[in-house]
Amino acid sequence: MTSFGVVARVKRLTGERHVGHAGTLDPNATGVLPVFLGKATRVVEFLMENHKTYCADIELGKATDTYDASGKVVYQGDASKITKNKVEQALTAFRGEIEQVPPMYSALKYQGQPLYRLARAGTNIERKSRAVKIYRLELISWHQPLVVLEVECSKGTYIRSLANDLGEALGCGAHLKSLIRTSYGLFNVKEAISLEQLEEACKRGDWQKHLYPTDSVLQDINRITVNEGEEAAIKTGSLLNKTENAYNSQGIGEKYLRAYSQGGRFLAILARDKERGDWRPKKVFI
Repeated sequence: MTSFGVVARVKRLTGERHVGHAGTLDPNATGVLPVFLGKATRVVEFLMENHKTYCADIELGKATDTYDASGKVVYQGDASKITKNKVEQALTAFRGEIEQVPPMYSALKYQGQPLYRLARAGTNIERKSRAVKIYRLELISWHQPLVVLEVECSKGTYIRSLANDLGEALGCGAHLKSLIRTSYGLFNVKEAISLEQLEEACKRGDWQKHLYPTDSVLQDINRITVNEGEEAAIKTGSLLNKTENAYNSQGIGEKYLRAYSQGGRFLAILARDKERGDWRPKKVFI
């Protein structure tokens, strides 16, 4: 099932019109897929900045045109002399900030056309490399010719490309045999529910118990409490003059703030106007 297929099924089960997801999973991949309902679809962009963790099974000795097991084998090499030590050494080049070329079989677009459609038509487009970050890359198990890796990475990272590049570095070719996304920001696959579980919950009428609060994905953004006058300004989209304490926020909070009422109700995400030094409601949830 595709990520779009999951969204369509959640819509049907819950009756919610506005449903979206964060971070497309390849059809051959499994694992955690955060799904957003109602007004929460407006905070998808903030989750996209979070780290993702994958468990990847990579088979050495065969490279495919899709970089995974669904593709056609385009190269076969001898992996019999590849040792665990050689794999460990090769992995060092893929840690930290690296340049990665996206696979031709991907949803990235060229002149309005998805690359995978062009690839299926036999057209190969030169792709520019992109900077991605591998925060953690560990060899979990080694059973020649299978390599199991745990990868914690930034958005835009293609684990299929990582598998293909590892095969090139080892000189034997490789492809991604299977992939599980084990976590995405605060969401962990151990706490996820299956579509079947969601369907049962919808039949019982208690599916809402599985929902996370909208602001749960915004914990990296500094929180402020506003007074009644500022709350009224937020409702009308007016500028707010915040205190010096708000200006000293760190990290992503330099651009945004979470605004709450004095009763603790989540009101809005505020964006900073750098030139004026004011804060304007970017997304209002009341």
